[in-house]
Amino acid sequence: MLIYLGFSAVAVFLATFLLQHFGSPSFLAAAHLVFAVGILPLIFGAITHFVPVLTRSGRVPRVVLLAPLLLQLAGLAVFLHFYGILGRWALHVAAAGALLIALVFAGWLLHRAWRTLGRPHPGWRWYLAAIVLLALSLLLVPLIAVWPGAQHALRLIHLHLNTLGFIGLTAIGTLQVLLPTVLSGPDAEAAARLRTDLPFAVTGVLAVALGSALWLPLALFGALLLLSIALRLGVSWWRRYGVRKIASDGASAALAAALCAFLLLVLLGMMHGFRIVDAHDAVPAFVAAFLLPLVTGALSQLLPVWRYPGPRSPARQLMRSLLVSGGALRSIFFVAGGIALAGGNSEGAWLAAIGLISFLLGLVRAFISTAKP
Repeated sequence: MLIYLGFSAVAVFLATFLLQHFGSPSFLAAAHLVFAVGILPLIFGAITHFVPVLTRSGRVPRVVLLAPLLLQLAGLAVFLHFYGILGRWALHVAAAGALLIALVFAGWLLHRAWRTLGRPHPGWRWYLAAIVLLALSLLLVPLIAVWPGAQHALRLIHLHLNTLGFIGLTAIGTLQVLLPTVLSGPDAEAAARLRTDLPFAVTGVLAVALGSALWLPLALFGALLLLSIALRLGVSWWRRYGVRKIASDGASAALAAALCAFLLLVLLGMMHGFRIVDAHDAVPAFVAAFLLPLVTGALSQLLPVWRYPGPRSPARQLMRSLLVSGGALRSIFFVAGGIALAGGNSEGAWLAAIGLISFLLGLVRAFISTAKP
């Protein structure tokens, strides 16, 4: 299932690019195709991989493993609504279903944390906070429909709760566990940093979300909080591993690029709040500069583990080496494409597409080369 979600996310990125350039989907349809059909299910699937490790607990129940697939179906209904195929009822049914799944998933997280032998790793709290922010964004969906006068403000809050909140908190929490794993160099400060930074991260997201819609100085305050958290993580990586070591591995280079892009995109979020950058530019930039290096970097490390679980094997090592090949160069294309898109240059999408196609070719080669006879 996890391998399917990884392939699905890559396919959704590519499908969105093709639709944007050769089809005619609305901005909302394209955005929800990426976030609701591709990223949301993948994040929930990744959480099922990390939580047993963080809480030192057993296998994930099958009913929990179904959550990403059900969320993908709900996301597909949302996309079809904005594409003009399904009516408004589909949007509300999908939002209600996704909210229920998120709450059940949050309950499972709490149950796993409470049953941990000893103290669980604080990374699980970032996942819980991210899911709570997702739930808040889903609660706004019916309000957007029935409160036309506040529609713009509610959409801004919904957007920031999803991008900086659900995706951002999940990413920052995961990066602090995943990059040390990639570089085989444990970060002794990660647990303390995760424990200390979470309240400030949640406050920052809420401040940006509410401030962008209601009072811009509040958004500026929240953005500065998020910038300080991401910058603190980046400085820690620089001191512990060094730029050369991070750049030498395709997976770690991509993850570090995603963190750098997050810093840049928080600034873009501030500009969006001040109406300097339009959402039609900021959202594609978020996808290209942040999500693409984040997802490709994470999949380069995780797909070999998901396909060959257990002790390291030659097949897993071969698969990983093929996936990480060119990771640093791909990340340059992603970030450069995102910067161009943020500036209103639609040609930036082609730079991101080059990086995505490069990863897709590596993915196909990795699976063919390690195919069992």
